[in-house]
Amino acid sequence: MPDRLAVATVERRSNMSEPERPDEAGTVEPDRCVHPSMGVEEEFLLVDPSTGHPLTCSLAVVEAAEKLGVRLQLEFTQCQVETTSPVCWHTHELRTGLAEMRSVAADAAAQCGARLLAVGVPVLGSAVLPITDIRRFRTIASRFGYLAWTRGVCAGHVHVGVPDRETAVQVGNYLRPWLPALLALTANSPIHRGVDTGFASWRSIMLSRWPCSGPPPWFASVEHYDAVVEEMVECGVILDEGMINWDVRPSAHLPTVEVRVSDVPATVDETVLLATVVRALVMTALRSLSGGGCAPRITAEALQAGYTMAAREGLTGHGIDLTSDLVVPAPDLLGLLVCHVRSALEELGEYRAAVAMLTKVVGCGNGASRQRRALRICNHVSDVIAMAAQSTLLVGRAALSGGADVFSPPIPRDSPRVAVKNGLP
Repeated sequence: MPDRLAVATVERRSNMSEPERPDEAGTVEPDRCVHPSMGVEEEFLLVDPSTGHPLTCSLAVVEAAEKLGVRLQLEFTQCQVETTSPVCWHTHELRTGLAEMRSVAADAAAQCGARLLAVGVPVLGSAVLPITDIRRFRTIASRFGYLAWTRGVCAGHVHVGVPDRETAVQVGNYLRPWLPALLALTANSPIHRGVDTGFASWRSIMLSRWPCSGPPPWFASVEHYDAVVEEMVECGVILDEGMINWDVRPSAHLPTVEVRVSDVPATVDETVLLATVVRALVMTALRSLSGGGCAPRITAEALQAGYTMAAREGLTGHGIDLTSDLVVPAPDLLGLLVCHVRSALEELGEYRAAVAMLTKVVGCGNGASRQRRALRICNHVSDVIAMAAQSTLLVGRAALSGGADVFSPPIPRDSPRVAVKNGLP
């Protein structure tokens, strides 16, 4: 989808209508001249409260939310809506905004006889969903047929401010090795059409069928990026630049880098955690770039192997550390991610909070783990939907509390190495 979220790099947009929020006690004030801003888009599914099947009512829900003071966006199918956060500089600011938008969206859905779910794919119902009556969506459906009719997936997109598109492309190169870890962390789509798919993130598998989706190539420059996109459009592989669905991409018209790898996180706090880690990854990349560094050239084969492991196993199995080619337990992969961005998290004053939330997610499970647990305990998919609806509106306090000083489980020396090696000749 085209970018809709303008994220400033240095100063807040002067026409922002949302009033300033007072700083919370104990919160470190980020330096807006140094730290990039962030924003989040979240996509949600609308279902029938009685059956759990997707419900065609997105336009009515958008209109109801408008009356309640929140602007929602229509999505590709008539069974989905999207929220867009304001430009944010603090995690508490983002959390408050996300919680408010989810609450209002849920109220608007209820007014229209629907239930709001933060799930990556429909848990029940037909594979084919009615497409929103927007000209561009109709054109996509005409061109891509069944791929479009079955595209009812919900993701979470994080935007982080960067100086320019060239920087966005280079930052994207730095983020490539960590995309599988982010996917494993936020996996929230194991059950589709009443069946456990065997994957923690079935959404990522469904989207992998589309052109220009999944992990992006390594790009030497913004000119290289633009040349590849232009070729895809000229060949008819995609309609336009708006169909670039790579999991990290520069905005076509804003100074932002957008990370799109995540299923929509199950809870507000998991979304805040994702945004915090992504922001720290961007800051770490910017620091390396300013020192003359260059991103590692992870091969497409290795990156795809990492994606497959992350999509299948989520947090309960193993993942691939693409910086060493080692197969490690998924929590260890998150530990390596935290070590990689620790300096940036500490600079933001978010290290202990991020560790606390990561520890909670690893201990209690992410959305995929909780869906499967509900299905196993209750043995009925309707209980999965009820649990997901409750989680959608859950706002905890873990990210506001102190965490352990270290989140980096040791990696055994005998960890197996993946067959596909990294590094280009």
